[in-house]
Amino acid sequence: MGVDYYKVLQVDRNAKDDDLKKAYRKLAMKWHPDKNPNNKKDAEAKFKTISEAYDVLSDPQKRAVYDQYGEEGLKGQMPPPGAGGFGFSGMPHDGGSTTFRFNPRNADDIFSEFFGFSSPFGGSHSHSHSGSQFQRSMFGDDIFSQFRGASGVGEGSSANMPPRKGAMIERVLPCSLEDLFKGTTKKMKISRDVSDGSGRSSTVEEILAIEIKPGWKKGTKITFPEKGNEQRGVIPSDLVFIIDEKPHPVFKRDGNDLVCTQKISLAEALTGYTAQISTLDGRNLTVPINSVITPTYEEVVKGEGMPIPKQPTKKGNLRINFDIKFPNRLTSDQKSGIKRLLTSS
Repeated sequence: MGVDYYKVLQVDRNAKDDDLKKAYRKLAMKWHPDKNPNNKKDAEAKFKTISEAYDVLSDPQKRAVYDQYGEEGLKGQMPPPGAGGFGFSGMPHDGGSTTFRFNPRNADDIFSEFFGFSSPFGGSHSHSHSGSQFQRSMFGDDIFSQFRGASGVGEGSSANMPPRKGAMIERVLPCSLEDLFKGTTKKMKISRDVSDGSGRSSTVEEILAIEIKPGWKKGTKITFPEKGNEQRGVIPSDLVFIIDEKPHPVFKRDGNDLVCTQKISLAEALTGYTAQISTLDGRNLTVPINSVITPTYEEVVKGEGMPIPKQPTKKGNLRINFDIKFPNRLTSDQKSGIKRLLTSS
């Protein structure tokens, strides 16, 4: 039974190119031998398998052969039935060979091409900047730390090759519901490497202003093009912040709606209740409810939800749910009175 490359990269068989890149980036950084000096032999084996899986699945022709014939057929360990005269590239050979010619590429070369350098962990192949310091971000880590220590072109690359784009750097940007309701500007100090005309590198600091628009949702991305470290032969990475929503003590968001829950007594549920709600922008809402409130009842206040980004003058709805507290016990007189009232209505 051959190696399951999809399982190695922890993706499904319908994985797209972006899925493969994300999976390889995560696993290659985790299992790079320079990051695992105390478990180097095992790490090298896993790193090689991860690189081979990415090399095959990211190449449409190799992937097609693998999907049809598996690892054995891809590597020519067994003649795949009905393969005809195809090599690993999928092109017919004049000799009519029935095996696949697949030569696994060097794992370090694949890593170098993907990241633009050979090792970010200070191993024997990395080129480090002595004495460089990074400003830590508001998230408590260095945005560019995993790309630190690389100034040269990756191993095996050619000076005549066109520059490659550095791998995208993504960071989560936690925002409160108040921030996303009103909109705000968050400022981030970053520190990155830049090169002068002679190729010498220096560290510069920069303040990024991140404009949060009213109504933006979790998952919204803000991109700062080419704000990564400058490296010879590599176009700097794009820096991408991804909006996340912090939990709120009162409201939950459901699309463009806001949902809150009011705790009320059984008497209030049956006889009427007035909800007092403080909005995300500091207003006080008074919502009288004259209907009988059942456990599934929901009061909808139109236009008091989250702003709709593409329609700035409009908002979603506020939906009020209710947690009705029933009495733990009733006296005989109370039971008789309630029964008399309810049956006479």
